[in-house]
Amino acid sequence: MRTFLMIWTGQVVSLVGSGLTSFVLGVWVYQNTGSATLFALIAACAVLPGVVLSPLTGEVADRRDRRWVMILADCGAALSTFVVFALYLGGRLEVWHIYLATTATALCNAFQAPAYAASVAVLVPRRQLGRVNGLVQVERAAAILSPAVAAALISAIGISGVILIDFATFLFATGTLLLVRIPRPEATTHGADAVHGSLLQRAGYGWRYLGARPGLLWLVVLMGISNFFIGLCSVLVTPLILSFSSVGTLGKLM
Repeated sequence: MRTFLMIWTGQVVSLVGSGLTSFVLGVWVYQNTGSATLFALIAACAVLPGVVLSPLTGEVADRRDRRWVMILADCGAALSTFVVFALYLGGRLEVWHIYLATTATALCNAFQAPAYAASVAVLVPRRQLGRVNGLVQVERAAAILSPAVAAALISAIGISGVILIDFATFLFATGTLLLVRIPRPEATTHGADAVHGSLLQRAGYGWRYLGARPGLLWLVVLMGISNFFIGLCSVLVTPLILSFSSVGTLGKLM
């Protein structure tokens, strides 16, 4: 539990920091372009890499040291954030830079997320999984603070200051990972069946596993459909609010 709580604290701080940057860059794009389409493309860049690559990145998390997968992913995301900071500070930031940076961060998250999720089960005893899953939900809910905090910080320290805070949160999350060890999971029958063949064949094992469990498969389908329709609405909130109100109001509503 001590190891998990240390990692969890780093992830909470990092998620809040990422939310700050996501909010301020989205506002920057819309205010500089006035285009809801260009704004919505940021969400596409943030989501599509994970959708496409998750089956493969899960395989990487199974085969490599999960702690180092998470550390390298956090470092990659931090580098992407720092590049955006440098471009903005130099007055050279363009919309397409944000698309590239968002895509790069999403690629890093596609590796980090399965490694983190899979680590939870080997760090804590089974009887504590309910409590731990509750903490993971709290971790995601903490990101609710980000828009309101970011809206307040924009006027105080500017966009560059907000992005720099995000960069610092990545370093904090990486530091917590450097202080812990994540044990390797014990081999299982299902795991042994999945180690043969190419990377694509091994990644396909996950789909076969789902196909053999219709209840789990339909749960995944239901969540996918739900998130798709929620996404259609959520990307329109920022352009809608900014069309008649302030960034501060947007932050509070978000």
